[in-house]
Amino acid sequence: MTQATLTPTSTSTSASPTARQVWTRTRGVVLALVVLLVAAVVIAVVRSDARHGRLDPRSADPLGSRAVAELLADQGVSTRVVTTLGQARAAAGPDATLLIAAPDLLTKRQQTLLHTATANSGGRTVLVAPGRPSVGTLAPGVSADPAVSFDSTLSPDCTLPAARRAGSADTGGVRYITTAPDADACYPSDGRPTLLRLPARPGNGDTVVLGAPDILSNERLDEQGNASLALQLLGSRSHLVWYLPSLSDTSATDAGDRSFFDLLPSGWLWGTLQLFVAAALAALWRARRLGPLVPERLPVAIRASETAEGRARLYRKANARDRAATALRSTTRTRLAPLVGVPPAQAHAPEALLPALSAHLDGDGQALHQLLFGPPPHDDAALVSLADQLDALAREVRHS
Repeated sequence: MTQATLTPTSTSTSASPTARQVWTRTRGVVLALVVLLVAAVVIAVVRSDARHGRLDPRSADPLGSRAVAELLADQGVSTRVVTTLGQARAAAGPDATLLIAAPDLLTKRQQTLLHTATANSGGRTVLVAPGRPSVGTLAPGVSADPAVSFDSTLSPDCTLPAARRAGSADTGGVRYITTAPDADACYPSDGRPTLLRLPARPGNGDTVVLGAPDILSNERLDEQGNASLALQLLGSRSHLVWYLPSLSDTSATDAGDRSFFDLLPSGWLWGTLQLFVAAALAALWRARRLGPLVPERLPVAIRASETAEGRARLYRKANARDRAATALRSTTRTRLAPLVGVPPAQAHAPEALLPALSAHLDGDGQALHQLLFGPPPHDDAALVSLADQLDALAREVRHS
């Protein structure tokens, strides 16, 4: 009879998924992401036509401003779109109206340079809905009211000819406060104007501050007196320069000779200093012990033998025979002192404990000194022997 040799079949016990399992689990998510990506590309291609954006005179979108540009062209006013600060400054002149579509997007440096160029140009500057970040620089003497107007359509209520001819218009938005005594304050909302005209000074041009862009949008141009007001404000010169701030403008990132710390707002520096002081105080608070230690009851009762055994294992693992011997001798001296009439405070003083022990046992003082105050044992066997001798000494004193 032939004996068959059985070879055990080895099976894989790895819990790591295979590539096929990973693909099976994630293919649904991958396909969904691919569909979303394709849809986004298609939408971007479909919408990449002649649309340019909000308040863009080339855009026919509802929020664009192509309609007002076409009406101005019929009156002989040319419209030119610029997207950089350098182009806007170069185009400012006595025969041009410079419209700044988004003043709040300009940096402080851009605002200062632009105001310097327009102040002495002799032309008109139109600021569309400037807020607190920009109106004080581009229109000195004017500040924005934090509370906006909730009424869109307002009445002129001023002597400015353009506003009186246009009548009611959708200028409700940002409200302004001005200290200029000769400024034309029109279309008030709760006593604060939403349209200001700062008159020209000798050699300078005038500035128009418009609280809302609605009168320039395609969808609102034919409502109220929006078209009349827009054409009169923008058509006073033969050329209209429409400035749309762009992220590609290098002047927005030109910090001059300022360092990195100069670019940080002052609040960040003070905030960092406060955080540093707070961290130092917290470190001092955590490092200082507020009073004595408070004993805490353990959640379970641990037998003394287990505690001693655990500490002995730690001593053995660290080869701390000296610490173990010191603990054994100290405990023995503490137990023997009351038995021979030595105060506990002097239990560890050889000159007090040893004479009392010798008188009590009639033993050799030198041997007792070696046993209770001698050097640490050199090996584990010597440590065990020391423990036995100390235990025997304690029994002998106790029974004598």
